[in-house]
Amino acid sequence: MGGTGAVRTRGGAGMLRCVQRVSSTRAFAKVAPHVIPALDRAVHRLTRGRVLPSARLLPGVVLTSTGARSGRPRRTPLACMPERDGSGWILVGSNFGRPGHPAWTHNLLARPQASISWQGREIPVTARLLTGEERAAVWQALLAFWPPYAVYQGRVEREIRVFRLTRGPEGP
Repeated sequence: MGGTGAVRTRGGAGMLRCVQRVSSTRAFAKVAPHVIPALDRAVHRLTRGRVLPSARLLPGVVLTSTGARSGRPRRTPLACMPERDGSGWILVGSNFGRPGHPAWTHNLLARPQASISWQGREIPVTARLLTGEERAAVWQALLAFWPPYAVYQGRVEREIRVFRLTRGPEGP
């Protein structure tokens, strides 16, 4: 297991620290959920899956899950931590440190077969919620990968959900 190590940006370490500080603020948590996913979805659609703006900072996927109640496809741009061995991806239901689990986590719990758009390719995946020691080990790798996750967890009473996606049977 393990992440890909420290996140790198084109602006270097100073730029990365600045972005991490900003993304740890409550103001960011208030505004980002309304702006970043909408921008990511629009650009991803316009470029036919070739560009995901937020992935310039963190690796990212567009998750297509099936709505837990509606049964309809739901597309959600998300940061991810690719597994070092290339076997899968880790998704974090941080919700930017806001109360409540994000809707996509409910969808994966109800229907774990999904697909992701990863580097311009659609890949069927199966999601599994991590718990116990396995979650604890992955959480430590996530904190090394993106330290603001610790701030997000500190703001909420719930345990942030962490999922492992592996290539799997056809998604939605």
